[in-house]
Amino acid sequence: MDIVIRKAEDKDSSAINKLFIEMLFSVYGTTDGTGYEERYLDRYFHDTGDMILIAEDGDLPVGFLSVQIHNEPSRYIYLDDFSVTESYRGMGIGTAMMDTAEAYADEKGIPAILLHVEKSNRRAVALYSRRGYRQFRDDGDRTLLVKDI
Repeated sequence: MDIVIRKAEDKDSSAINKLFIEMLFSVYGTTDGTGYEERYLDRYFHDTGDMILIAEDGDLPVGFLSVQIHNEPSRYIYLDDFSVTESYRGMGIGTAMMDTAEAYADEKGIPAILLHVEKSNRRAVALYSRRGYRQFRDDGDRTLLVKDI
């Protein structure tokens, strides 16, 4: 297995959408998801600073992570949708994508990364904890975590 992490392009939209639907099922147990609204992903493909990282095993997309730069109320990166397809979990792919996102924040001089995690998603909570993320705010069913870069 030779996993490559790269910046997604508009041609990856369909694969990202499929991974997003799989993520919704994995986290929320729902099969009702139709995916992203049409053109929603476009902003990630036009050098706005926001990007989606995609993990591939050969030509097979096996994970993605959306990275958003925010400047208000302070400068930070928000990691939004994040998923590794079930059969590839536990192989370090999520860790590699997070390494890439954290290096991107450092490269851009952004001092912090924030992300939400569902409290019920114990595997993700453990991953983020190992990586040095700490609770910033309790948001009911989920927690907003932060890591200083």
